[in-house]
Amino acid sequence: MGKRKAGIWHNGSDRKIIMTNSTEQIVIGLGPVASSVVQPILGEAIRFIPNPSESDFQQATGAIVRAAYVFDKAIFAKMPNLKVIARTGVGTDLVDLTEADQRKIPVLITPGSNTNAVAEGAFAHILHLVKRLGPLSKLVAEGKFNDRTKYPVGDLEGEVLGVIGYGRIGKRVCEIAKAFGMQVIAFDPFAQIPSEIKVASLDELLEKANVITLHIPLTEESKNLIDSKSIAKMKTGVVLVNCSRGALIDLDAALTALNSGKIGGVGLDVFDPEPPIHHPIFDHENVALTPHVMGLSIKATLATSVDAAQGVRDVLEGRTPKAIANLK
Repeated sequence: MGKRKAGIWHNGSDRKIIMTNSTEQIVIGLGPVASSVVQPILGEAIRFIPNPSESDFQQATGAIVRAAYVFDKAIFAKMPNLKVIARTGVGTDLVDLTEADQRKIPVLITPGSNTNAVAEGAFAHILHLVKRLGPLSKLVAEGKFNDRTKYPVGDLEGEVLGVIGYGRIGKRVCEIAKAFGMQVIAFDPFAQIPSEIKVASLDELLEKANVITLHIPLTEESKNLIDSKSIAKMKTGVVLVNCSRGALIDLDAALTALNSGKIGGVGLDVFDPEPPIHHPIFDHENVALTPHVMGLSIKATLATSVDAAQGVRDVLEGRTPKAIANLK
């Protein structure tokens, strides 16, 4: 594609006028996206605008969209020249995929870029809860050192980790768990799971696991997957961690189980909605909370932004991107 480099010319006075590239395309950032990261990937013929004006929305041919940004029909209507959307992550529940399909606009995702970050985040929650870091930290801070035996510290070695969802993240969690000497079981009706860790049903996993971690997408079928009925099938004292989507867990049911001792700890990095409305479970001493940042480590943020920018450039320059979530 031919292009003319931007230059500077004088209009007969001392004032300089910037001459823009005649073939330059505009890509906007929706949510915090670092120009210093994505602009080199987009190249000279594509200009990235991190804080777009209404005019920029009108002109933009592409958008790099952060996880918390709602890309609904109204946003599509503001972008008549849009050719591609790239999500920094794999979740598309905040993007109107039906509208994207109707407009034949590919919605790109960046699988793999934050896999290890989320898996490590899930394990951070697991360790925090099993090792009782929350109440023990408070105990020391309040000068109650001699009360330490009131909070028995658990172990991971030899315990059973149940992984619901065996995609990239679930698989990586299994690998980390084995390094801790845990027994691993996994359930996913859509994935190929090694026979030595595969269980036949979700109920079997719920009944056997001492620690359960969720790594599945949110669908009509998976909403409130963890409710009072599923909790009743779990072992007493089970630790439950969700770094996937907030609506997978019925928080009212989880709080009831925490108060009764049926659940020993809950780790939440995701909520429904986000930002969340305060729920009484947030105040429980055996709950660990993080604001949907476990996939936003320094390395993961860099990698997902690079992948998103490369996907946008591929589409705008006529190449097939690596991962498209729609138009199937």
